[in-house]
Amino acid sequence: MTDPGPLLAIDDLHASVDGEPILRGVNLTARRGEIHAIMGPNGSGKSTLAKVLMGHPGYEVTSGTVSFMGEDITDADSPTRANMGMFLAFQYPEEIPGVSVVNFLRTALSNRTGVDYTVLELRLRVMDAMESLGMDASFADRYVNQGFSGGERKRNEVLQMAVLEPELAIMDETDSGLDIDALRVVAEGVNRLAGPERGFVVITHYQRLLDYVTPDHVHVLVDGRIVRSGGAELARQLEEEGYEAFRAVPAP
Repeated sequence: MTDPGPLLAIDDLHASVDGEPILRGVNLTARRGEIHAIMGPNGSGKSTLAKVLMGHPGYEVTSGTVSFMGEDITDADSPTRANMGMFLAFQYPEEIPGVSVVNFLRTALSNRTGVDYTVLELRLRVMDAMESLGMDASFADRYVNQGFSGGERKRNEVLQMAVLEPELAIMDETDSGLDIDALRVVAEGVNRLAGPERGFVVITHYQRLLDYVTPDHVHVLVDGRIVRSGGAELARQLEEEGYEAFRAVPAP
């Protein structure tokens, strides 16, 4: 069988915000079927990496490349990346007043697939996804994130992933601020969606999400560089030893 190559390839990526360097040479390769966890202390560049991967216009790539499914997307805008099959679950999802969850998903899915779904077709698809995620059906008619609790906002992000079926899902500290029940919902959603057809990049500060989602690869990001990579045992080592021991580690 022909090797399809990596799903995501980050090569010596440098990026800055308002002229201040944040990422200082990130290298990472992810294939379909893999879950990559990126862990690091506050200020290490984790959220910057997530936003750069999705083409946020406020972040400047100063050198290096990002490739997705074999195509260089370093200069591609966010809508292009989303339509190609990249998805970002935000740390703090925004409210969209006046737009229902089902209509938001209808527009997003139509842009993603090029198919003009009817409201009924999309509603049936959303209901199936919500049932599989154990979500109340009334959720679909609420305005996107308006009046949602923190846990509901994160559940909504998992619902979006389930409906849009991205090739690559990037989760930017989705576990932030969740109670244990909401954390389990997010983790179960990731585990249901994980499989040989897509990849995950899970960005987190703590081990606790990884108690429910087992990563294939763990990367330690410190001062804008990945200083150590390993398996799930690396996350446990971080939990025991903290990040300080990794600050002086030279990049591999």
